[in-house]
Parts: sequence; structure tokens; C-alpha cells
Amino acid sequence: MNSPDRETVLDQSARKRAEISYLEGDAGRLARFYREWASSYDLDVGSERYSAPMIVSELAGAVQTAYLASERGAITVLDAGCGTGLVGVQLSRFGFQLIDGFDLTEEMAGNARRTGVYRNIQVDVDLNGALSQYPTASYDITVCCGVFGLGQVRPDGLRELARVTRPNGFVIASTSRRYLKATSFEDELRRLQRGGVVMPAQCLADGRYIADEYAHYWVLRIAP
Repeated sequence: MNSPDRETVLDQSARKRAEISYLEGDAGRLARFYREWASSYDLDVGSERYSAPMIVSELAGAVQTAYLASERGAITVLDAGCGTGLVGVQLSRFGFQLIDGFDLTEEMAGNARRTGVYRNIQVDVDLNGALSQYPTASYDITVCCGVFGLGQVRPDGLRELARVTRPNGFVIASTSRRYLKATSFEDELRRLQRGGVVMPAQCLADGRYIADEYAHYWVLRIAP
């Protein structure tokens, strides 16, 4: 890609990310936004060195090796807000085979399906509400990359991610520095900890996220 083309892609990606923050978790507006972005999403975020999918997937691999008795290929993983499948592809490269996902739009999820790494993907699923499609304690690991980054999902979505993850399983989530400053995510995390729902196992603070933005990466163990 020549320099002018690259600058155009970078500008578009930065503009799109800025627009998301004004949608304030409105599912209808977010769905319309991502339907329009789906065709160029991978190219746009790739131009900005989107590191989060690799980091989240590496953490999932480390958690499996350190804490889970099952072989990696037998570990069930839910990719919450899977988008075009960037996380699923990385998880598959690390040896995970039983990967499910959900997203708000068919356009994004259709791209994820075409990667061939997902067992099942559901659409029209909004993490700002109850994940009624998923029974309690369904997955060994739940990963959530990006949706706590640009304002799409409120902090209380973390409770549902914990619910669908089995006891002694793990939730791995990224939160951009901007999201942490603008929301009560850390307060919600403390409430879940006090309530005996999760036990923070690790936090990589201020790791690379996208472009010049940084994020915290949380590894949360579900209480027995």
C-alpha cells in the first residue's frame, strides 16, 4: 500500500473508532454502524496495529497451560463480541478448537464464519442485556476483546460474561485506558469480587491496544 492509501485507511479507522464513542451503547445505532463498517473492518484496524486479539489469545493459552487440566483442543471458549473473527483466528493458531462466538450483526459475524475456526456463531446478541442464549457455566474460557474499549458495552456486561463461564474457569477481557476513565468498570469488578463471583488472577496494565492507545488486560477466575 502506498503512503497516500495508507494514510486514507488510517484516517478512516481513527474516524470510525471516534464515532463509536458517541453511540453510547445504543444497540440499534451500533448495529447500523457495524453493518456499514464490516466490509473494511479488518483492513482498517489492521492498519493501526491492532494488538488486542493476539494478547487476549496468548493470555487464554497461558491460562489453559497454567490452570486447566483439559487439553487445549478440548477447552470450550466463547468469543463475546467476536466481530469479524480476529480473536478466533488467533485462538485457533494457539490450538483452541471448540470456539463459539456471538456478535450484534450478521455482516460482522458472516466474516467470522468465513474464517472456518468457529463451531457456532449467534447474531443479534447484545452484551448490554442478558445472554439468554447461553446457559450458566457453559464455557471454560470467555474472551472479550474490544467491546469494553470504545463504549459499546456497559461495565455490568462483565457479570453476564462471568455467569456463562464455569466455576474455576476464566474471563479474559480488554479495557482501553479511555474506557476505564469514562466508566465504572473497576467499581463493577470490585462489586463482583466482593460478591464472590470473580477472583482477579492477573492484570496486564497499559499494554498495547490499537494505534497509540493502551489497555488493561484482565484475567478473572470464576469463583468455585
